[in-house]
Amino acid sequence: MSQQVKVAVVYYSSTGNVYELAKSVAEGAEKAGAEVRLLKVHELAPEEAIASNAGWAGHVAETQHVREATPDDITWADAVIFGSPTRFGNVASQLKQFLDTLGGLWAQGLLADKVYSGFTSTATAHGGQESTLLALYNTVHHFGGIVVAPGYTDPVKFADGNPYGTSHVDAQGSIPVSETTRQSAAFQGARVTRIATALKAGLSA
Repeated sequence: MSQQVKVAVVYYSSTGNVYELAKSVAEGAEKAGAEVRLLKVHELAPEEAIASNAGWAGHVAETQHVREATPDDITWADAVIFGSPTRFGNVASQLKQFLDTLGGLWAQGLLADKVYSGFTSTATAHGGQESTLLALYNTVHHFGGIVVAPGYTDPVKFADGNPYGTSHVDAQGSIPVSETTRQSAAFQGARVTRIATALKAGLSA
């Protein structure tokens, strides 16, 4: 069995903040030795809603090259890192809909014993970052997955301040993703890769 870990970074982003985090997560995982797939989930919003927001429409156009995730990508992966903006303190419906399509894999036990983690972005400082990640991890518990949160396991996490997963506050679009947050996201991708590598090696021993 190959010991190279396969990591799927599966995200939803409307105006691009979560996409920026996803790229840094993927970069961190790749530098730690993983084979990575960076994947978006299917957009559910109507075209008129997207067109009414210039940032949203622009991001959709800019990310046409990113492949949409399928259940097969989750089967392929040893570790999955999900990204979602906060929607009323919860996971965005687009990502939740994708999670809900995984019932067949769950019934076959194919989602269990994988490593999972998450990251998020909100418009305001107390806009539901922690509750969104905790809600996401509820799904992982049902999968029988292993949550690998970043915790306070690296100095960058004391600067970032969120042990549940990387998070960004964009202040209604006025604050771009910072270098500290990108470093935190890369660290999260690397940590997930390290733990998944150790788990894969242990299971195959």
